[in-house]
Amino acid sequence: MKPTKRISHLFLPTVFMLAASLSGCGGDGGEAPSEAEQPSGSGPVALTVWGAEEDEELLQQIFDSFQEKYRGQADFQITYQPQSESHCTDALMADLENGADVFAFADDQLNTLVAAGALDPIENPEPLRAANLPEAVSAASVNDTLYAYPLTADNGYFLYYDKRVFSQEDIQSWDRMLDIAGEQERKVSMEWSSGWYVYALFGNTGLTVGLNDDGITNYCTWNDTEGPVKGTDVAKAMTAMAEHPGFLSTDDAGFLAGVQDGTIAAGVSGTWNAVAVEEAWGSGFGAAKLPSYTCAGQEIPMASFSGYKLIGVNSYSQNRDWAAKLAEWITNEENQALRFRLRGQGPSNKNAAASEEVQGSPAIAALLAQSEHSCLQRIGGNYWEPVAAFTAEILAGIPSGKSLQELLDTMVTGITAP
Repeated sequence: MKPTKRISHLFLPTVFMLAASLSGCGGDGGEAPSEAEQPSGSGPVALTVWGAEEDEELLQQIFDSFQEKYRGQADFQITYQPQSESHCTDALMADLENGADVFAFADDQLNTLVAAGALDPIENPEPLRAANLPEAVSAASVNDTLYAYPLTADNGYFLYYDKRVFSQEDIQSWDRMLDIAGEQERKVSMEWSSGWYVYALFGNTGLTVGLNDDGITNYCTWNDTEGPVKGTDVAKAMTAMAEHPGFLSTDDAGFLAGVQDGTIAAGVSGTWNAVAVEEAWGSGFGAAKLPSYTCAGQEIPMASFSGYKLIGVNSYSQNRDWAAKLAEWITNEENQALRFRLRGQGPSNKNAAASEEVQGSPAIAALLAQSEHSCLQRIGGNYWEPVAAFTAEILAGIPSGKSLQELLDTMVTGITAP
């Protein structure tokens, strides 16, 4: 875990005092609830909040507005700690009872957190259900029981491209884009070290992967040897991509660096990079659904995982009622709209998502267009490492000397391991 940071924006240097009281869900201007509805306890209330490092400025503003709204009703000592949403569960499971009171996490971790007893069902869930998109509510639920607060509805990926390099026709074909980039000694990027993105190449082929009914293990047919598209057909297409001078596999940091220094002319990423990419490309900034790629003599639309960011309240929190109120505040309509303005992240709140500002975002429009070829990510933990090992072998030129079928078989054996 990274070193603790304490919010200091308009507050005391190490901890700040927030005045707060309970209100209806969303905290959007309703009257304060009765005394019986308020969290019990008196004196200072200590809360630890985990959020993405990039969200620090945003959270400062959210805590500031929380202070102004509920001034004078309870004293809080709120400690902010940066923590990646994608690794939140690992950090929390290391010491659940002493973990963050309020934390942001990716929806694919929900089942694990619920099974571990880290999350309790949300009390009075109906206002949250009514306020948020149905898909976001589903992502925050297990067996129709709501366990977390929907925060964003944009945790998917699509294509960023420089309109000064690629035309609307060009971006329909991944192969065409690679050729154009290669001719200009530039790159089109996708992160193959993560199975989250590699799914794009298998998802619309008829080859399948997913979670078994036990909620832990996976099924996977990516090594199938029969059907219109075989596993080796995808592997051959990937081998050709890896060898292409216009292709680059790089992580999120590498993608942004390449956009900013001009070496990357297009790449697969998500809304969290929209602000930085637009700043780098200016009038050339473009976003679209993922293109098709050539596989087994066909043009196959790239697929994607869709995902949602959620806010959880630790069931072991010593100030659970207050933690729940803070989670509500972070995820209300006003603060989801603020999150979009500062971070470019798409709201799960229906009203915020329907705003003209959000609907006019090229990145959000691209994500919506890609949704036709996306599905909710529900994958067991054994998925990630075998996929990364498979792609590492492909990118390195298959130094093991194994056949593509052998590599696929090894990957699938790992993915489906008990």
